[in-house]
Amino acid sequence: MNKKSIVWGSIILGIIFIIISIYYFITPAGSLISFIPGFEAGSTHIHLKHAIASLILALALFILAWFKSGPKQSIQQ
Repeated sequence: MNKKSIVWGSIILGIIFIIISIYYFITPAGSLISFIPGFEAGSTHIHLKHAIASLILALALFILAWFKSGPKQSIQQ
């Protein structure tokens, strides 16, 4: 894998996890899509821990993309 594909893959996955985080913040557990973790039929509570975890994962992916996109530094002695 080259550096460019890791950067773009991290950015795309980061955007996907931000969308998932927003979905968890605004959707009650009973209204989640059934294959998403946290679905509970008839429940009205919001899964804040799932939303925060998705947001942290998205931020970690953006940080990875940021570090991978920088120039390669050579060590001179």
